[in-house]
This record gives sequence, structure tokens and C-alpha cells, in this order.
Amino acid sequence: MKRRHLAWLPLATFPLVMVACDKNDDNMPETISSTITIENVLDSKPLVESGSFQHNGSSPLIMPGESVNIEFSAAKGQAVSFATMYGWSNDLFFAPENPGIRVYEDDGTPIEGDVSSSIRLWDNGTRINQVPGELVTHPGTAEASIKNITEVNGTDAQGNSYVPAADLMKAELHYNGNSRFTLTITNTSGSTVNPTPFSPGVWAISYIAGGNLLNPAPIFEPGKPSANGLTNIAEMGDNSVLGEYINTQTGIFTPLSPVLVVVYNGIENPIYKTGEKDRSQGLKELAQKGDASVLAAYLKTVQGVTNVYVLAAANSTVLLPKIGTQAGSSVSQQLNVTKGDKLAIATMYGLSNDWFFATTGNGIDATQKGDLSSSIGLFDNGTAINQFPGAGITQFNLAGTPLQESKAIEAVPNPNAFTTLPPIPEIIKLTIN
Repeated sequence: MKRRHLAWLPLATFPLVMVACDKNDDNMPETISSTITIENVLDSKPLVESGSFQHNGSSPLIMPGESVNIEFSAAKGQAVSFATMYGWSNDLFFAPENPGIRVYEDDGTPIEGDVSSSIRLWDNGTRINQVPGELVTHPGTAEASIKNITEVNGTDAQGNSYVPAADLMKAELHYNGNSRFTLTITNTSGSTVNPTPFSPGVWAISYIAGGNLLNPAPIFEPGKPSANGLTNIAEMGDNSVLGEYINTQTGIFTPLSPVLVVVYNGIENPIYKTGEKDRSQGLKELAQKGDASVLAAYLKTVQGVTNVYVLAAANSTVLLPKIGTQAGSSVSQQLNVTKGDKLAIATMYGLSNDWFFATTGNGIDATQKGDLSSSIGLFDNGTAINQFPGAGITQFNLAGTPLQESKAIEAVPNPNAFTTLPPIPEIIKLTIN
């Protein structure tokens, strides 16, 4: 598949806030000037989840009457796509129209039941089609020149006839709760004039940000040549090559909210403490919505806090990750600190329910210089029920309303119940120079 140049829209749900406070003392010790820089260095991926499927019996083929299940998480606007070979053909495959099978109504209600009408039959364009059936020879005769992928709507290019794809394959959605779905694919071709096994296949779900899917065509594009291993599925039922490619496109994508930076002296970290519940001072708003203004306003009143900043990226306010060759966003702030000052930061893991990055423990020595990324941890604020990051219907920055809970703040384990994250210094970089 030809690599797409993606246009990135600002995530307008993050507020733009810039505040600072300075508290002067008549007996100021020597001032040390430096610049703090926070960067989103995540090498982002466009797909939030993907995988392979096959029948679990003695044969990996999905024969007439047999079914397979695909389990996944999704937010409103996301869709599940897949591809599997029409086994008794030369190079035909089943797949939904792009961007895939829709899983929520516009109002956020999960879609359940028969969604077979989304399925189509496609010609991969690499082999001349024979009469479909058990006697088809593989790989068959190659096209004189590779053709673009086209939909088979009743007949193929050689005039062979097919019943509608929805008669050959039944697709059913079931909502399991908390943004989890099961898609059941059943081979219903046995009672038609086009009986066929289905091959092992692949499936994928794209991230959505700013209301747009990052890759609305994760497996194929009609009107373009087959790519990335889809031909192996369409001609041979071999899902390994496309499965490996899809896996390289699957991982983590998240912006970071405007970054709260606090300088303090003689007190403990004023932002949070693990093992305690949210203090209702504004961290909840930062962790759930990326809004640091409430906490910043509170910290300005705290004895021992000398400076408070909220650093928003230019244009988008949020710190976007690396996207292909495009570098991630960064923010910087000049600091004037003295011996004994501590520094702490906090920023939301944007596509989560209430996760936030923050300096661990009692912050860091504000007079230190260099790469201090190892001082950052990822924490669960304990105020919203967690869902798959980037695929949760109640995540605020995916147009959802968080489901409230009340637990103590704790570090997010890695791997966690949903995914495995890169090391934190490969997501957020903190330097002072």
C-alpha cells in the first residue's frame, strides 16, 4: 500500500492556557538561569489494534458453517477492517468497504447484530479468474500486467457469476461493554451456488484524532494495485506477510496536553502523591481533559511554590508525536532557579481516560542540567474507568464522557491490561540546558 501523507488537524479539545507566577523574596540567593524543554518523541503508529485470524480446528480454513471471532476495542468514529481469501478462486478476497465496519451510531450507541451488508468481494487484479469452485488451479495464470483492485459486483472481469458477498459471509457485532466488541465471521456460502472456504486473514483498526482516522484504508485501496502482502492472501490464503506488515503499523499514538511546570522549595511535590487519591485541586482536569488551568491556578496560591507555567505547543496547543519524517512537537521555557529549588511537571497521555506523565517522587533538582527523561513516570489518576488507550468510547479527547471512579493514584504498569507501551523516554523527553 502506498504510504499516505497524512494531514494532521489540531485536537481542539485541549485548552490553550499560558500562565506564570513569580514570587519574589528580598533576600534572593544566586539565580541560575536555564531552559527546560519537553518534547513528544514518540515514533507514532497509525493503527491502534490489529491481528490475524484463522479457524481453530484441525485446518486453519474457515469452511462453510464455521466461524471465527475477532475481539477489539473501539471509540466512536473508528471501524474494523479485515481481509480473507475467497478460497476457491484465483485472487478474490472478502473485505468491508473502507474504512471498515462501523461500530457505533452517530450518538455513540454501540452497533450490534448483523452487519453483513458492509462486506464486499474484491478482485486483487493479479490473476486471470477461472470459474470459481473446487477445481480452480493455484496460482493460475498471471495477468499480463497487474491491475488495480476492483469490486466484484455480480460478475468478475471474465464474466464468472457470484451471489452477493453478504450471502457468502455473515458478519455479526456484539458489544461486550467498556468499548470492547466481538466480530463474528461465519461462512454461509455452503447453501449458495458459490460454496468456498475462507482463508486465514488479518484485521485492523485505525486511530482517530481530531475527528479523522489516521489511516482510513489500512489493508487495501480500491482503484490501486494490491500491496504489502495482500496478494499472498488473495492468491494463496497466506496471511503471514500482510500480518507482519500490519503489525509494523500498529502501536502507540498519543498527543501530550499543554505541560504544567512547577518550581517549588521546602515542600513536597505539590502536584500528586502515589497511594493517595486525587486531591481535587485540578489534577483530575489535567489527567482527564488535558486542562492544566485549574491546577495551575491552585498552585499559584501554595506557599513554597515559586513559579508555575503551562506550556502549550504552537498552533495545535498539544504536543503531537513524530509522524513519519515529521518531528514531534516541543515546548520550552526559560527558568530562573536557586539552590534548593525543586521542579515537577505533569501532562496528559492525551488518548487515555485519566493517565498522566509526571516527574516521579518529590520532583527533581531544578538546578540540574541535561537529559532528565528518566525522572518521568506514567500514572493513573484513579478518577476515570480505564479503556484501551486510543480506543475508548468515554475518553474525553475522543469526544467521550469519562466514567468516574475513585481510586488511589498509581503507576501504570507496562505491559498493562490493554497494551505494551514503549519505554517512557521514547514517548516524552525532558531536558534542562
